[in-house]
Amino acid sequence: MEDELVSEDDILLWSEKEFHDAAKRNNTEKMHELLRKGVDPKAKNKTERKALHWAAGAGGEQALRLLLDHDTDLDDRDSFGMNPLLLASWFGHLKILQILVSCGAKLNCENKDGLSMLHCAAQRGHINVLEFIMEDLEDISLDRVDKSGKTAFHLASEHGQYEVVDFLIGMGCTHALKDKEENTAIHLAAQCGHTSVLQKILETGVDVDQRNRDGLTALHLAADRGHYECVKLLLESSCNVHSQTNKNMTALHYVAQHGFDREASCLLDAGIKMDVLNNQQHTALHLAVLQHHTEVVRLLIDADCDLDVPDSRQQTALHMAAENGWQDLAEMMLISGVNLTLTDKQGKTCVEVAARGNHVLLVDMIIKADRFYKWEKDHMDSWVERPLSFKQDHQPDTQHLRSVLWNLATKQLCRGEWKVLAQHWHFSHAHIQAIEQQWTGMKSFKEHGHRMLLIWLNGVMLAGQNPIKGLYEGLVEISRTDLADCIRQKANAESSSPRMCSAM
Repeated sequence: MEDELVSEDDILLWSEKEFHDAAKRNNTEKMHELLRKGVDPKAKNKTERKALHWAAGAGGEQALRLLLDHDTDLDDRDSFGMNPLLLASWFGHLKILQILVSCGAKLNCENKDGLSMLHCAAQRGHINVLEFIMEDLEDISLDRVDKSGKTAFHLASEHGQYEVVDFLIGMGCTHALKDKEENTAIHLAAQCGHTSVLQKILETGVDVDQRNRDGLTALHLAADRGHYECVKLLLESSCNVHSQTNKNMTALHYVAQHGFDREASCLLDAGIKMDVLNNQQHTALHLAVLQHHTEVVRLLIDADCDLDVPDSRQQTALHMAAENGWQDLAEMMLISGVNLTLTDKQGKTCVEVAARGNHVLLVDMIIKADRFYKWEKDHMDSWVERPLSFKQDHQPDTQHLRSVLWNLATKQLCRGEWKVLAQHWHFSHAHIQAIEQQWTGMKSFKEHGHRMLLIWLNGVMLAGQNPIKGLYEGLVEISRTDLADCIRQKANAESSSPRMCSAM
């Protein structure tokens, strides 16, 4: 084959490419053959890497020794700043490193990121190389930093190299040094979820609540990444669970934002303050609702967080759920009890926000809850604890009655009569307006009436009252006695109808 360029993208000749490949494979026979043909042993590829780099990185001792007879430029760096000594340290080839050192390779070299051979070996976990560097070489600074301000201890902690961390601690490295982001080794171990490394560092007695440039502690970083075991370990080490960042974020804000329910439970068990506001006036509950993290919302509600805290838009968590039409989150908050009179910056209550977004089922849920709260307040003595739900009713035992209500709304009530009936049952003006916000055409009133009747039925059932009796009396009150008798007969026609009414 003619000795031409390997490709348009490369600068090596074919013979030089073969020479590099032979050096990678420690194939000295092929290397000798190519050298006899006049190949340049110092030829570099497009990343400025030559055969000596490949032999050092691959750990080829015979290839390296052969190359040293032809190439004495031991400190040549490739485009990443890596020379043979750094490559041997990075890949953990102790014998190669020893040969290069004995041949006079520069010990204090570093790559473009400022990584020394100590950094390389520490990050990659090559304990035998580290032992050689620290015990057999002179003038090696244990706390030397790279361009990001990280020591070998930082890098070993960040990459989970337990043996190296243990070795460096034993060698007397400084435990609490900070990098350019003001992270200590404990920050990096926690952020990356290296529990055993974190435990080892904690045993040195370092300050567990050290803050980095953004005010984050190790607990914040572990929480933000969802590292449960690290969170648990830090809490057991008596860290400040309430610590806030420069943006007033607590660890609970981070786990709520990401939906880490195990970590949230752990923090709540440790007694973390739940209703802290961050710089955007969000509590952990706001963040969990915004990201629709149902389980975290449930945990916060069960822990009795304040559901009525407003954010910078004066929105409560329920406003947020209403804006997005999230029925499951709204249901949990409505069952727990919220202040439905609170308004956002635009003066809108939760029901108005839901109505504006055309979240019809959610509008009905909020009205059901509002009516229930008022009834409960007036009947505290008679209220019997029973399962609460404000969602759309699909129960078999109310199916017949719901069918009757559908016929009443869509076929029997005249335009406007549903509102008169609603007023008789103490629906507020705001409730009626929210229902009317829905528009399905000129016959929208039929849908509105049906929704009102189902909302009323929910309240009657929760109160343990007789729905057929209440319906009869309501129709009589609005002067529809004709309908009242007809509806009573239809409702009682189903033997399973709740609380049959034979006499009014």
